[in-house]
Amino acid sequence: MCGIVGILRLHPSAPRVDTERLTRMRDVLRHRGPDGEGLHIKEPIGLGHRRLAIVDIEGGAQPMCNEDGTVWITFNGEIYNHASLRPGLEARGHRYKTRSDTETILHLYEEMGERCVERLSGMFAFAIWDEKRERLLLARDRLGIKPLYYAINDQELVFASEVKALLEAGHPPRLNDRALSEYLATRFVSGASTLFEGVKRLEAGRTLTWSREEGFVERRYWSIPPVSEDTHSPQAERAEVLALRLREAVKSHLMSDVPLGLFLSGGIDSSGLLGLMAPLMREPVRTFAVGFAERGASELAYARLAAERAGSIHRELVVSADQFFAELPRLIWHEDEPMAFASSVPLYFLSRHARDHVKVVLTGEGADELFLGYNRYRVTAWNERLGRAYASMLPQAARRGVRGLVKRLPRKAGRYLGRSFLGQPPGMRSLFCENFAVFDSSRRERLVDPQMLRSSGDAHGEEMRCYDEASGTPLDRMSRADLQTYLGRLLMKQDTMSMAASIESRVPFLDHELVEHVAALPASAKLRGFTTKAILRDALADIVPKEILSRPKMGFPVPLGSWFAGPFQSVVREFVLSPRARGRGLFQPKETARLVEEHRSGVIDHGERLWLLVNLEIWHRVFLDRESASSVMKAA
Repeated sequence: MCGIVGILRLHPSAPRVDTERLTRMRDVLRHRGPDGEGLHIKEPIGLGHRRLAIVDIEGGAQPMCNEDGTVWITFNGEIYNHASLRPGLEARGHRYKTRSDTETILHLYEEMGERCVERLSGMFAFAIWDEKRERLLLARDRLGIKPLYYAINDQELVFASEVKALLEAGHPPRLNDRALSEYLATRFVSGASTLFEGVKRLEAGRTLTWSREEGFVERRYWSIPPVSEDTHSPQAERAEVLALRLREAVKSHLMSDVPLGLFLSGGIDSSGLLGLMAPLMREPVRTFAVGFAERGASELAYARLAAERAGSIHRELVVSADQFFAELPRLIWHEDEPMAFASSVPLYFLSRHARDHVKVVLTGEGADELFLGYNRYRVTAWNERLGRAYASMLPQAARRGVRGLVKRLPRKAGRYLGRSFLGQPPGMRSLFCENFAVFDSSRRERLVDPQMLRSSGDAHGEEMRCYDEASGTPLDRMSRADLQTYLGRLLMKQDTMSMAASIESRVPFLDHELVEHVAALPASAKLRGFTTKAILRDALADIVPKEILSRPKMGFPVPLGSWFAGPFQSVVREFVLSPRARGRGLFQPKETARLVEEHRSGVIDHGERLWLLVNLEIWHRVFLDRESASSVMKAA
């Protein structure tokens, strides 16, 4: 796990790659790689690297070149099958100088060009400069586990692991107005866009190449496979196969020359990983858990239960509200964009705590999207059944009366009873997007300044595109859309918060061969009745405590509602209601005041909505106003 940066001159008349500028880009990412640094500059390219040494600690320095110095790479990630690829490459005449996975990518590129990505198993973002062909290749892993951002102007391309490095290169920090509606609806910006105008992310499973002859060419080399037509295999047989595939995925992710552990939440996913890891380790697994002191906001008891069952060396910590808000501006700086999830903050504290004991951790990200673990999947199944019953049993006149009643229901109840009764052909599609928005369309219209709203883009465009491109049932489509949108933000949370503490996190559930296998399973294997993750529960039944298998999902709760209505009202007043915040001209002052008052008085819990508004203002101050993160919270 590392930080990569680069500058490419697109025209001979463009300014030469400046060493000081490239060094600033590289070193603003010091947290991603405290173990080493490197630069390679030879016109028209400049490559930089910060290293967190995990494999081949003594060797493996980057940027790295091939045998004759004509192909150079700067790489972030881990290639879990690099050892199995090496003999074939050596047989082809390639001479290795290190034991690192980085060198395998180089030699594979020499053999296959940009198609080398199709042979790699792991998480990666890298840039390869081919001097003979004057050709740059940028690549990102299939699921988007490792980040890669870029910006292009008439003179140059700049790229980096984090947006802040592009700003160090001189890219102007401005709000991308078109992304505002999506941020308010979904908590984040998906697809290639970001909240920074002019900054794009290379999307998952894609390569971007540049050469003088062809210019820029983007290619998608991997897609989530369709659902298999096999819907009759016994569930027990499927669970047995899944258990074997899970063990193989976990085993591959244990590759490391440094101490390794596990983030343990006490849920099914991480507890399952622990049960799979323990027999594969020579010594007890080191596990780490975090919680809050507030009642109902901690899963530590379940984490202890899983740790005791597996015999792990278990450590935990409790984060206070004061600690949470004191670190918030600095952690928004680390995430580059406003925090979609408040759980980012305790994840950072957990990463910092674990860094004293290990350098690599496994986490359970990705299982919810793969195995239909979120409550919204159950809601969809419920609505499908209600919709069928509604269409077959009620006469037309009765349907009109039901539709009128449903429209007057509170929003939460409407999630369960709404869209299927409204007589809309795209009912499930609508339920998936708008009905689960933080700010739904009516709230966005009241909140956002009319002029700003007109310039803002489609709030659910990327979600809808991914949903519509998928095949299968609404549940299959939702899962695939979430794997391409919602999961992306979760992975960025995992990446940035672990790297803020200089620790590598790995996600075995997103081994691409495992993803291909699970994605092909029918939804009925994953959602049994209203039991989520059915096949995963079956596969892990012998290694996860029954108390954990049967308990409801908590989703790492953060008590934002009580904090914003109680001891931290001042945070809301400063970052939502202050003249400085209102002076941005983004939101209607009367509507923000109403939200704050309704929340304070207990009329409606707007905790999640206020979280987005607070984050957006802090982001403005840190990135657009260039205020130091350490001084931002003093205003509150």
